[in-house]
Amino acid sequence: MPQGSSHRVVVIVDENSNPFELSCAIEIFGLRRPELGRDLYDFRLCSPASHTLMRDGFYTLTGVADLAAAEHADTLIVPNRPDVEVPRRPAVLAAIRRAHARGARLVGFCSGAFTLAEAGVLDGRRATAHWQWADDFRARFPAVTLEPDVLFVDDGDILTAAGSAAALDLGLHVVRRDFGAEVANSVSRRLVFAAHRDGGQRQFVERPVPVVLDESLAPLLAWAQEHLDRPLTVPGLAARAALSPATLHRRFRAELGTTPLAWLTAERVALACRLIERGESRFAVVARRTGLGTAANLRSLLRRRTGLSPSEYRRRFAPDPAPVPALAPVPVPVLAPAPAPDPVATGPR
Repeated sequence: MPQGSSHRVVVIVDENSNPFELSCAIEIFGLRRPELGRDLYDFRLCSPASHTLMRDGFYTLTGVADLAAAEHADTLIVPNRPDVEVPRRPAVLAAIRRAHARGARLVGFCSGAFTLAEAGVLDGRRATAHWQWADDFRARFPAVTLEPDVLFVDDGDILTAAGSAAALDLGLHVVRRDFGAEVANSVSRRLVFAAHRDGGQRQFVERPVPVVLDESLAPLLAWAQEHLDRPLTVPGLAARAALSPATLHRRFRAELGTTPLAWLTAERVALACRLIERGESRFAVVARRTGLGTAANLRSLLRRRTGLSPSEYRRRFAPDPAPVPALAPVPVPVLAPAPAPDPVATGPR
């Protein structure tokens, strides 16, 4: 994607749409970015009606574009609503199908997966939805592969998020895909939100209040992030936290919704992305500084997480290399012709 505001994100707002997910889309894709020196997206709201009653009648949305704006979307965010059993408007479903047919990226937040499935674009594809609707979704759309226990699913040109807060996770993931980790981190700082929660984390994470504040994993995580170049292991982390490996696994699952090894790998890949974006072109150096070991391991994990090889990631997100100054021409010495031999000295005697 070209870096600039030429990529158009359009949100379709329909009757009884959830205002929280709409706000997430506006916060991530619609705000000006003076801290970055450029805007990231060209953002539009549209609706099939001139007056759209939002969820539970809390307010009415007016003054947005009509549904024709969806015809020019590069990324189309579909409506989501709490009453998933209510059919979507045929005009909305038709707009989604046309966008998909021309290659637009489709995004569904929370119950937006129902909208995408009803439009018929999810058949044979992977998706997620809020855990409380998993059984209903499977019964209605058996041709869709539902992954009910993750935060979001990136299936290439169709992306779905599980719930309200997961809309922020997916939105930041899209920014990371489009503009790299550094820009996504800047957006997350402005949101005061976690920069990266992997999509494979569980939707529901137990967060018991610790009896002693120091029992939090935060000090261990901060230390590990500062020492990613070291050969960190789960037993080593457990020993540092004065826990058994089994207890450390349980704590990670309860507090972060992932495993220690998966967290370490995600942190290392995220650091590798930042190093490449800052101009480090020696992939062996990136692998060493992130603890990924070898350039081959870096290549495998980066492609798995971002869909790009290190070289492709560098071309897309790294700064252009500084031009090499032209060298001054080196004067070529002109040799004087050798003197002719003296016939007296060289002749036969």
